[in-house]
Amino acid sequence: MKKTLFKKYLRITTAIILVSFLAISIIILIFITDYWKSEKRSLLQKNAENVAMLAAGTATTTQHNLYRLNMDTMEAFTKAFARNIESDIFITDTDGRAILLAYGSAGTVDVSEPVSRDIMKQTLKGLYSSEGTMDGMYQNKCYTVGVPIIVSDSNGSRQPIGAVFAVYNAKTFDAFRWAVIKVLLCALIIAFGVSFAVVWLFTYRLVQPLRKMASAARSFGKGNFSARVPVTSHDEIGQLAEAFNNMADSLASSETANRNFVANVSHELKTPMTTIAGFIDGILDGTIPPEKEKHYLGIVSQEVKRLSRLVRTMLDLSRIDSGALKLRPTRFDITNTVCVVLLSFEQKIEKKKIDVRGMDGIQSIYVEGDPDMLYQVVYNLVDNAVKFTNEGGYLKIELSQGNGRTTVALENSGPGIEPDELPMVFERFYKTDKSRSRDKNGMGLGLYLVKTIIRMHGGEITASSEQDKFTRFEFWIPDKAVRQKGGTSCRLVETTADTSPGGPGK
Repeated sequence: MKKTLFKKYLRITTAIILVSFLAISIIILIFITDYWKSEKRSLLQKNAENVAMLAAGTATTTQHNLYRLNMDTMEAFTKAFARNIESDIFITDTDGRAILLAYGSAGTVDVSEPVSRDIMKQTLKGLYSSEGTMDGMYQNKCYTVGVPIIVSDSNGSRQPIGAVFAVYNAKTFDAFRWAVIKVLLCALIIAFGVSFAVVWLFTYRLVQPLRKMASAARSFGKGNFSARVPVTSHDEIGQLAEAFNNMADSLASSETANRNFVANVSHELKTPMTTIAGFIDGILDGTIPPEKEKHYLGIVSQEVKRLSRLVRTMLDLSRIDSGALKLRPTRFDITNTVCVVLLSFEQKIEKKKIDVRGMDGIQSIYVEGDPDMLYQVVYNLVDNAVKFTNEGGYLKIELSQGNGRTTVALENSGPGIEPDELPMVFERFYKTDKSRSRDKNGMGLGLYLVKTIIRMHGGEITASSEQDKFTRFEFWIPDKAVRQKGGTSCRLVETTADTSPGGPGK
């Protein structure tokens, strides 16, 4: 049988409660027993002393220095004391022979024989107290207290002339103890029943969210990420449920993104490969005339480069996920990197008649970072800017250094980004459907890679936009660079620089 957490917790808690109640009941029973015995002995001793004092007061001397008690008086008082404390009271001489007996509830007593010498010796010394049968005088166990009868003789000396014994039947105490045990058992059963019900309810409510999490996890295993666990408290279980739901949201988003990614990759691979295959087949079978082969081979070359960029982006993404993307920092001129990237977009910039601003008299700024990665950052940002700048618009670039950081900003005119989409532009696989709907070749990974690389350098990147006016991306990285005096010339001229996102050395 499967041992669930509910059964384990309920079993352990129930055992603890049961043991605790039993221990408390035993302690209470022992305390009541000891207290009752102590009080009963005190009562027996007090009454025995009162009888002894009364006997000493009625004692008179006879010939040969013997003492005689007023039996009528003693009998009446002794019987009254015996009835009052429900005990036997009897008086003996110094040899232990009974001279007066008042029955209470101690049971049958055999007074034909004197009290044993040991008991009398201890009693005449001051006090005798015991639990037993008084050496066989009683058939049942009794609580016995004995005190001496002390008188003063003519010389003023005190001497015992006899003893008073008060005897209480232990059966009466056993009945009392069983009554106490019954009360404790009833209280134990009621308290245990209430505690068990409360613990059962608490345990059930405690493990219910865990069961729902287990059920949701099984649903996740089957590919269903819609299950959620209701958060009903703010304790550790509630926090766990909330974290579980957050994890489920992340898994659902990741699953959706992965599906979109697979669809995008399939589309992105299929489109250029179809184009390449179509043009090559057209050249091979003569459909494309020889004079146009060069034109179509140029298109094939562009599609091959597009596939290369796609594969490189996928490899970078894989390296990010596996943690294999490592920085190779060195000191380099980031201004030169910006210039090289701009030169690689010269034809597109001229074709759209984009006005490049901010590069006149720009100075060299040296930073410490991975030059290839930062080249990719600048390339992706410039590629985005050129792609979405309106015809005859502008591209503004700003570089500055101060307060221990280097800042690079790119601003372009154009349709901009809608406010509700702006916070999501750096998410993986994200592609806007409205303001950036012209982005037919992207996969929504460029800005995600940019953000990842900047954060690996210890910096941050932000985006701002105003619709139908501009879009601005600005990032900074910490550096120890020293601004170099003298300008770095940057003109849009023909270049043989590698125009792929990997940049030089890739």
